[in-house]
Order: sequence, then structure tokens, then C-alpha cells
Amino acid sequence: MQRFYDFLRRHPTGVDSFWAVLLFGVSTLEVASEHGSVPARLLAMVSVTALCAVTALRRRFTAAMYWLAVGAGAFQLAADVQPHMADVAMLLILYTVAASAEVPRWLSRVAFGSGLLAAPLAALRWGFTGANPTNDIATPLMATVPFALAWVLGDSIRTRRAYFAQLEEKNRRLEKEREAQAKVAVAAERARIARELHDVVAHNVSVMVVQADGAAYVIDMAPEQAKQALETISTTGRQALAEMRRLLGVLRTGEPQDSEDYVPQPDVEQIEVLVEQVRQAGLVVDFDVEGTPRPLPSGVELTAYRIVQEALTNTRKHGGPEAKARVRLVYFDDGLGLLVEDDGRGAAHELYEDGGADGAGHGLIGMRERVGMVGGTLDAGPRPGGGFRISALLPLKGKS
Repeated sequence: MQRFYDFLRRHPTGVDSFWAVLLFGVSTLEVASEHGSVPARLLAMVSVTALCAVTALRRRFTAAMYWLAVGAGAFQLAADVQPHMADVAMLLILYTVAASAEVPRWLSRVAFGSGLLAAPLAALRWGFTGANPTNDIATPLMATVPFALAWVLGDSIRTRRAYFAQLEEKNRRLEKEREAQAKVAVAAERARIARELHDVVAHNVSVMVVQADGAAYVIDMAPEQAKQALETISTTGRQALAEMRRLLGVLRTGEPQDSEDYVPQPDVEQIEVLVEQVRQAGLVVDFDVEGTPRPLPSGVELTAYRIVQEALTNTRKHGGPEAKARVRLVYFDDGLGLLVEDDGRGAAHELYEDGGADGAGHGLIGMRERVGMVGGTLDAGPRPGGGFRISALLPLKGKS
């Protein structure tokens, strides 16, 4: 049964042609039996043929078939061709005109009006006898009911189809919007990963370079100290590779990679570990915490960690051999204050801020982006008398 319905939907004109042929056969028999003279039969067959053509082609050429049906009806009235079975095509074309979205609304209304006039005109031509005025009036009125129902049914089908078409269009539009939002999210995630990779590589490679230089300097005089520096290089390299593997895994698949080398996102508590690592690399760093430490949104904690990491990396790279740094965390009621400053050479820091010393200038640019993502503020610039200062205020209700 389902296949039969599918066939009907795929071949509507073929189905209409079948019914047209059947209607033509029945109407021909009717004309042969009820129309006496040959000329009357010929005139009736002209009307039958036209209306059967309307039935067969009503969906393919709806507007043209409507006017053909109007012409066939006018021909019947003018040639005095009595109503016959093929006149049912007028109901079919009226329904089709009302239901078709390709037919203008004005033509649908014209068809409705002509449908309401069909029965009264037929009654005027053949039905009024004068013997029973009540029947002469009631019969045409009752005969208009099928025409009105055909148009109302077709118009409701047209409205329903238009409604479903709007829903489909809305769904397509929403799907496109979701795809666009997904692309934007992917681009934002890739940008975030790029910043993460920059921070990881810049910090850890800087530590490894400093340790390697120190090991090369003391390898002959203090082998144990050189060995310790090499161990630091190895640990730092492994940590960098683990973080890079995690970030690149997300970049490739969109999901964190589960492995033994998985490194969780850094948080505020790990800033002290970071400072100790920098101290081992040879930079003197003072670290202070004010206020009562408490859990913060993950986005705020990661931002704080990356700012400190980037600032200390900047100090090691551009502050000079005698530079000292200070890291200060302040827990406020509504957020986290962060201060990182050093007494190194200010000029190199300015180049770094503009991107000249760091190639693409991802350092402070990345900081500003991170702080902006959590709704905070960042102030960075040279200190009076030399050095560089970075101050940030991260709200407690940051984006996690």
C-alpha cells in the first residue's frame, strides 16, 4: 500500500490521466444513451472532451485548465448541452486552483466566484419550470454547496502547505545559523589553542635555553650543577610536550586526548609552582599572596596563570641578566588582582609590547584578549626608572 501511495505522489499527472480516461468512457456512454440526435451528441462530446482534458492536465497547467473549464461551461450554456458526468471536472479544477501555490490569489478568488455562479446559471438555463418556485430556488442554492466546499478544501490545503513551507524554510535558516555559529566557535577555539601553544612554547623553551646555557657554562667546573640543569631541561621539555600534545589533540579531534601525559588546565594554585620553576632557571622572583584564597571560575584561573607565565617569560627574555621580578596576587571580594613587575631594561619591553621583539607580538596582545574574554581589565607599560609592569583585575564572575 505504501508503494502505491508513493507512486501516486511521484506521478500525479499519470493518475489524473487515468481518471480522465475513465471519466471520458463513462461520459461517452451517458451521452450516447441520453442525447438523442447526432448533432446533440457531437456538441456534448466536445464538452466532454474538453472537461476530460481539464481533468488530465489540471495539475500541470492549472491556470490554463481553469480557463478551459470556464470555456467548456460557457459552451454548454450556449449550445444547450445538458449537464453530464464530465462536469465533475469543474469541481476538480476549482479545488486545484484553490490549492495550488503557483496560482495567484486573485485567480483563486475569481474561481470561487465562478464556482458559486455555475449552479444558478445552470438552473436559469435548464432548471426553472415555474411549477414549484421553492424548489426552483432551493435546488440551485444546494447545488452551490459542492463548489464552495471544493474551494474551501483547496484553500485550506494551500494554507497548510504554505505553513509547512515556512517551517521548512525556518529550519533551513536555523540550520545555517547553527553551522555559522559552529564555525565561529571552532575559529575561536583554534585562536585560544594558538594562544595556549604560544604561552607553553615561549615559557618552556625560554627555561630550557637558560638552563642549557647555564649547564654549558658550569659543565667542567661543577658537573653536578650541570647535571641538575639538564634534568630541569628534561622535565621542562616533557611538560611542554605533554601540554602541546593535549592542545594539538583538541585541535585535531575537538576533544581532549586521554593519555598518561595529559596535563590539566593550569590554575591559580600552580602559579607558585611556576614561580619556583622560574627561580630554578636563574631569575629572582618575589611571590606574595594577599587575601583569602578561594576557588575562582576556571577561565579566570587560567587567565591569571597565563598572564604570570607570559610576564615572567618576558622578563627572562628582555629584562637583562640582573633583572628581578615580583608577582603579587590579591583576592578581593569581587575578583582577583594581579601584579607582575620587574626592574629590567624598559626599552626591550616596549619592543616586546609592540611585537618587535617577539615576532608577532602575541605576548601582550594575547594577555589583553584573555583578560577581555573574562571581562577584566589590563594595564601594562614601562615602570619609571626602568623595568616593566603588568597589572590586571579579573572579576570573580568571569567566563568559565
